[in-house]
Amino acid sequence: MAYDPGLAERIAEFIGLRPDMEEKKMFGGIVWMMNGNMCVGVWRDYLIVRVGVEGAQGIVDHPGVSAMDFTGKPMKGWAKVAPDGVADDDELGHFIGLAETFVGTLPPK
Repeated sequence: MAYDPGLAERIAEFIGLRPDMEEKKMFGGIVWMMNGNMCVGVWRDYLIVRVGVEGAQGIVDHPGVSAMDFTGKPMKGWAKVAPDGVADDDELGHFIGLAETFVGTLPPK
């Protein structure tokens, strides 16, 4: 299944033209790299966010949020958000902001 281009467009609008962000296609989806580190993306119709181990544990209680799992083994520090969890722009912006805050603590690559 291809990724949801509508969700990708919404993310791109939030991120805008920033020199610290780069868009890349990978994993059959699309991601945005912040200073060379994966930050947010779209896999199928899910928003994927890199929020760190503690951050991921803190958001799995939100509706539509679960551990990111491509292969049967959850990826530590990542979460995926179902379409109903980012149905409005405030929700989408919230999750993007969490990812940007965490990835901003990582050294540039």
